[in-house]
Amino acid sequence: SVGLGSIAAVASDRKIGVLWFDTHGDFNTHETTLSGNVHGMPLAALAGYGHPDLVSIGGWRGLGPAVDPANVVIVGARELDPAERDLLESAGVTVFSVPVIDRYGIRRVMERAIEIASQGTEGIHASFDLDVMDPTVAPGVGTPSPGGLTVREGHLLMELLAESGKLVGLDVVEVNPILDQRN
Repeated sequence: SVGLGSIAAVASDRKIGVLWFDTHGDFNTHETTLSGNVHGMPLAALAGYGHPDLVSIGGWRGLGPAVDPANVVIVGARELDPAERDLLESAGVTVFSVPVIDRYGIRRVMERAIEIASQGTEGIHASFDLDVMDPTVAPGVGTPSPGGLTVREGHLLMELLAESGKLVGLDVVEVNPILDQRN
């Protein structure tokens, strides 16, 4: 949920795009969630969807969403709830799932993701949820999901983002050392 505050802060004085690296979409609302977990709702709230108390965090009530869904890209998704999937599509959020990455490669996906997130914006905020990585290389997360990105894909996507010169903020989330193995 940390992205709810950090992205709202970065977006408070400029229009930004968001790259959301995560196995989950975090685009549920209180009406679409299967789990009821608020940590599955921050991206939707930032885009103006969901409970008014979440949508208005950071003073956004009445000002519109903190981010335009057209400039939001989820990379690495492989576990989306059915109603969440529908909301993502109707909102116009771009989702590059792991099968898409497998088909086109992380370089092409990232080039397109950066293009979408930066179109008409003053920069990109990235949220890197460690569960986007395969649990064989990053086991220290609360919600591991097989079939994630490789170490090299994770490095390359961050290298490409850094090289773009468009990064204005970064969160690294769901790091849980208690669940880690062999450091």
